[in-house]
Amino acid sequence: MTGREIENLIKLLSRLPGLGPRSARRAVLQMLKKPETLMIPLAHALEETAQAMTTCKTCGNIDVTDPCHICSTANRQHDMICVVEEVQDLWALERANAYKGLYHVLGGTLSPLDGIGPDDLQIDHLVRRVRDTGVTEVILATNATVDGQTTAHYITERLHETGVKITRLAHGVPVGGELDYLDDGTLNAALRSRSAV
Repeated sequence: MTGREIENLIKLLSRLPGLGPRSARRAVLQMLKKPETLMIPLAHALEETAQAMTTCKTCGNIDVTDPCHICSTANRQHDMICVVEEVQDLWALERANAYKGLYHVLGGTLSPLDGIGPDDLQIDHLVRRVRDTGVTEVILATNATVDGQTTAHYITERLHETGVKITRLAHGVPVGGELDYLDDGTLNAALRSRSAV
C-alpha cells in the first residue's frame, strides 16, 4: 500500500496517546500533502526539542532550562508547592492560569500492585524541599484514584513533622455539571467537600 518509511511514521505516531492507527494515518497523509509547511518544520521542531529538553532538578518539570521557567520566575509564590503526579498534571494546572506557586512532580503514584513504592517517587526530595526552603503550604493535587489518595495520605504523614500547612484540591461537581450525569464517587466527594455559603 505505502512505502516502508511512511508505514514506519504511521506506526510511530500511532503510539502517541489519543492517536490510533487511523488518526495517525490521517495525520501522516496531511503532512505528506504539505511537506514544506507541516512535515519539514515538524521534523526540525522534534529534533530541536529532543536536543534541548531537560528535567528540572528542583521540581521535575520538563523544560529547556534547569531550573525550569516556573522555578526560576521571581514573581511566583515561592512559599507554596503544588504536588502533582506527572508533568501533564503540572501543564494542565498552568493552562488554567489559577495557581502562581511552585510545583513538585512525583513521577507517578504509590502502587504496591505495580511494585511502585516511596523510593520510586520523588517524595524524599519533596520532604527535603519543604524542610530546606521557606515553604508554608503544600497543595496535594494527586488524582482522585485509589493510588492518588494513598499517595496523598502517605505524603501527609511524611510532611506532618515539618509543621507545613497541607491542603488538598477539592473534588466534586464540575462547573456546568449536572448531578444526574455524575458518577457516585464524584457525588460522594462533592458532599464530603461541601463548604459554607
